[in-house]
Amino acid sequence: MTSKQPFETVVAAHGATVLRVCRAVLGSGDVDDAWSETFLSAMRAYPDLPADANLEAWLVTIAHRKAIDVVRAEGRRAIPTEQVPDTAAAPDSGGTDPDLVEAVTRLPAKQRQAVAYHYLAGLPHVEVAAILGGSADAARRAAADGIATLRRTYPRTTARKGENR
Repeated sequence: MTSKQPFETVVAAHGATVLRVCRAVLGSGDVDDAWSETFLSAMRAYPDLPADANLEAWLVTIAHRKAIDVVRAEGRRAIPTEQVPDTAAAPDSGGTDPDLVEAVTRLPAKQRQAVAYHYLAGLPHVEVAAILGGSADAARRAAADGIATLRRTYPRTTARKGENR
């Protein structure tokens, strides 16, 4: 049986790789937090990890998930504002084109959800697949088909009715 190396050695050997993964997912923000969270989580699970496990792959997986957690948490944070409006804004305000909303709602359910989760929420196809069920390729195809349908059916000149192009 192979004995495991001390966890400090694992951090020293794979810390740079984990940092690159965190940077790739997060850009420049909160990279240090994701890196730290990766190794905290790994340290807790390390005693139960088989001695012959692929440490780099294991750590990269944890780093990717921790970085995604940071992205998700960032999306849930409140945005400070100088003044709080007296009334809530209407859901369709903010420049949303009602014709576009209608075109999206006419898409088949799977395409509509794939477009919303990938293009509007920014989730990768793998996560869209986990939500919708099926493979990442199927989620990618549904999103691409939905966008292709929108390009064919949504009139780009609707906002400028009466203008000739």
